[in-house]
Amino acid sequence: MKIGILTQPLYCNYGGILQCYALQTVLQRMGYETIILQREFDRKYTFFGACIYYVKHFVKLLFGRKSSWHYYVNSHKRDYIAQNTYKFIEKNINPRTKHCYSTKELKKEVEKLNLGAIIVGSDQVWRPDYSPCLPNYFLDFIEDNSCIKKISYAASFGKDQWTLSEKKTAKYRKLLQSFDSVSVRESSAIKLCKEYFHIDATLVIDPTLLLERKDYLSLVTTTKNRGNLFCYILDRSKKKKDIINFLSHKNNYKPFESMPLLSDTKDNLFKSIDKCVYPPIEDWLSAFMEAEMVLTDSFHGTVFSIIFNKPFWVIGNQERGMARFESLLSLFNLNCRIITDSDYMDLDFMKPIDWETVNKRKMILKKDSLQFISKSLN
Repeated sequence: MKIGILTQPLYCNYGGILQCYALQTVLQRMGYETIILQREFDRKYTFFGACIYYVKHFVKLLFGRKSSWHYYVNSHKRDYIAQNTYKFIEKNINPRTKHCYSTKELKKEVEKLNLGAIIVGSDQVWRPDYSPCLPNYFLDFIEDNSCIKKISYAASFGKDQWTLSEKKTAKYRKLLQSFDSVSVRESSAIKLCKEYFHIDATLVIDPTLLLERKDYLSLVTTTKNRGNLFCYILDRSKKKKDIINFLSHKNNYKPFESMPLLSDTKDNLFKSIDKCVYPPIEDWLSAFMEAEMVLTDSFHGTVFSIIFNKPFWVIGNQERGMARFESLLSLFNLNCRIITDSDYMDLDFMKPIDWETVNKRKMILKKDSLQFISKSLN
């Protein structure tokens, strides 16, 4: 059987790229032929599109949310800062379709592939702000009489609050009810699927957890000696810098990062683009090998700390959605590893993690998740 994998665009997100790599690898090891369906944002400039963008941009700013840089960064700059992650994708995630910038293009591409199934997932594929076209991730481009199996694996809404209108909810409910199997990544998503879509979803683990540490070690050819406190921080702030300084001074750690020197803001991309280039994914993976401890505000930073059995602390990231962290950590009884705004000075940062128990739990979850995939495809 040939399986299409529909996930978020592969760009600079280390976790997003590796979850795609992991799911494809697992399916190929199970004997299936796979292909990545590359649904992309349509970044062609139009006056109407620019008007819509800037209205949304203004609204997001009013609510204190970040906005994308769709209309003030051209494709050349996007490709430049993603040059290293693109190399990993080109080498390790194959085959892939051509880039599809519309529903029409995606549908046309799928019609040529003779697929037996499409798996939607993983990551935040059902989060409106993150999706190139949300209806596509409910497979609206597949005809009702199609023989293609429709499956979601570890799909995520990102948050536990419902943000869709009644009209869109009804539309997506109808689409999802035509799926053969539905699985989600967070326990909160099970409740959302039941309440709004009238679907009984299955809880599975993120695809990256389906592979073992040795699978990721095989991707790393060299390691560095950058430090021993790996700080993987997506949203930098003074508070997070204070926590890093406190932890490093208290426990004599040398902090290090594996991120661009400057964030990819509009000004930086036009004035200092060389400092916005993302390091290779292999460098990011090797950081977990080098670290004695990990401090992160990232979901996949937390996941890979678990995979590599590295003591870690999670700085709560409300903007990106706490439901993902809470659900993941509860699976391993590690909710105590979350740092809140005011409690970090009183924490015992050297509190050990019972990795034997965590790894046993991981094997059980992995077995159940692989069974879901097998059952769904057979």
